[in-house]
Amino acid sequence: MLPFFEISLVVGICFLIAALISYLFPPKKINDLYGYRTAKSKKNIENRNFSQKYSTIKMLEVSIMLILLSFLGYFFKSEIIHLLLGLTLVFGAVGYIFITTEKALSKFEQTKSCQ
Repeated sequence: MLPFFEISLVVGICFLIAALISYLFPPKKINDLYGYRTAKSKKNIENRNFSQKYSTIKMLEVSIMLILLSFLGYFFKSEIIHLLLGLTLVFGAVGYIFITTEKALSKFEQTKSCQ
């Protein structure tokens, strides 16, 4: 079982790599394989472009946060606490990316429809 330090660190590094790849090589069109994909983001190309950029920035933020917070594992001795904290951080990070991107996309759609 991976301790807290390793779970958060490994996921943080994976998110960092995914964010850099997504930033440097964004998907060219709406697809079901690569990039930020929800029903709202795939509705049209403007939504896709906005959500792709926004979620990439949020993933970069989350990756740095996970890497930094992984060092909290040194303060706890219990492996169960390591595991629970690590999983909570990872699921919280994914939720944060999804929720903030969907809220921003909703605001983007509202401002777009007002124009």
